[in-house]
Amino acid sequence: MRIVLVNVPHPAIGSRIPREQLPPYGLLCIGGPLIDEGHDVSLVDGEFGPMTLAALVAEVVRRKPEAILFGHSGSSSAQPIIAAAARTLRERLPRARIILGGVHPTYYWREILRDEPAVDFVVRGEGEETARRLLRALSLGLPTGCIPGIAFRENGLPVATAPAPVITNLDFYRVGWELIDHARYSYWGGKRAVVVQFSRGCPHLCNYCGQRGFWTRWRHRDPVLLAKEIARLHRDHGVEVFNFADENPSAGRTPWRAFLEALIAENVSVTLVGSTRADDIVRDADFLHLYKQAGFERFLLGMENTDEATLRLIRKGGTTTSDREAIRLLRRHNILSMATWVAGFDDQSDADLLRGLRQLISYDPDQIQALYVTPHRWTPFFRLAKERRIVQADPTRWDYKHQVLAMTRMPPWRLFLWVKFIEAAAQLRPRSLRRLAWNPDPKIRHAIRWYYRMGRRVWIHEILGFLFRDRLESDGPTLGAFLGAPQDHEEEASSVPVRARAARKPLAAAT
Repeated sequence: MRIVLVNVPHPAIGSRIPREQLPPYGLLCIGGPLIDEGHDVSLVDGEFGPMTLAALVAEVVRRKPEAILFGHSGSSSAQPIIAAAARTLRERLPRARIILGGVHPTYYWREILRDEPAVDFVVRGEGEETARRLLRALSLGLPTGCIPGIAFRENGLPVATAPAPVITNLDFYRVGWELIDHARYSYWGGKRAVVVQFSRGCPHLCNYCGQRGFWTRWRHRDPVLLAKEIARLHRDHGVEVFNFADENPSAGRTPWRAFLEALIAENVSVTLVGSTRADDIVRDADFLHLYKQAGFERFLLGMENTDEATLRLIRKGGTTTSDREAIRLLRRHNILSMATWVAGFDDQSDADLLRGLRQLISYDPDQIQALYVTPHRWTPFFRLAKERRIVQADPTRWDYKHQVLAMTRMPPWRLFLWVKFIEAAAQLRPRSLRRLAWNPDPKIRHAIRWYYRMGRRVWIHEILGFLFRDRLESDGPTLGAFLGAPQDHEEEASSVPVRARAARKPLAAAT
């Protein structure tokens, strides 16, 4: 079967400003099993350019696909763009099957199938096995109603099969690296780059996270096999930077250390960047030198807030003490720390934001990423926020970089000024500028200077967007009225096998 994987352009994401692209890892994960199944698979990456909708459609039509698979690289904010592309492609390719997958479609399959007649199927949850089964059935003309993990229409109404089982062996399906030209993808200041994944899921229960339930449970790849894959990509394709897509790769201390040691044994000079929890950094204080030897140059630490009450509200599970200690430990090993700070969790005042700035500066991270809380209907946080009013009705702006929820004590323009001021104050203080001027490690020096160049451009871009592009609601509907009823009862997207479910708690304790 001739299949085209489509990554739509997503111009709302400010980080596209540096004009560096990372490959759409999720689509490559789907592509590998489909290629191995014998299908003719290709990728159209609309992020290059970015492509206009007309150009994207023309390129897909030129390849004459029998099936078109859209992946949700931008989650909810990508849906309007995907829907527009699907409608146009349905007109041009009436016989092609159009399939959606990713986080947003997993939970919004009813609305998508109700409102978008161009879409034939939705893949719910992890897609490697489900997409393989679905495309095999379509190519052979077999019934699809017994395939777990999909949604479709039956007698004109949206229906879904049972959730697909969680994938327990992440090494069983290979990534379709042959779908991309590695020379076109770069990150970290022009270095050839890809996205990789050591684990899926997260054992923690942060109630606002839109990813945790999608993966259902935490699992990891074979540490040695991933190390070998990274080494091969470096040696055969010149890949220098590996961006980890994991929510919490270091959740398991033993397998994580095994991966670091295996990569060090491969003796390749690579740059690794990723996200983890401050608690894990503190826990691993005795072997943080292995992080550095393996190639880690930066960790994004999901701190979310500097206020203990807010951390309890969102069930973060961490403490401000461990956040501070993690930053200190990373600096001791010359690994950059990027602290995320999220505005809009509660009804903040000017005094609250000023206190938050002072606390953030006292943490002394190397970099910060200021975001806005973005509620998802399938998370427990949605119930806490469903009576709050929204200020942003354009779903393409629900990308964590635009304010979504109204604040009682301040209008959107003032919160925006605070966020921009917090970013500038944290990055332009004398201590940060001294680090910009000099670092003994040339790789870290390059990383710091690249980040400042990129950050300056993104900062200006976001100010111009707020002033001239974004449209904010002065009296918007409540979150519940805008999105619908909570669906946190459906948060876990995959079914856990009985044996794995029984072993879940001991497994978490053992790792």
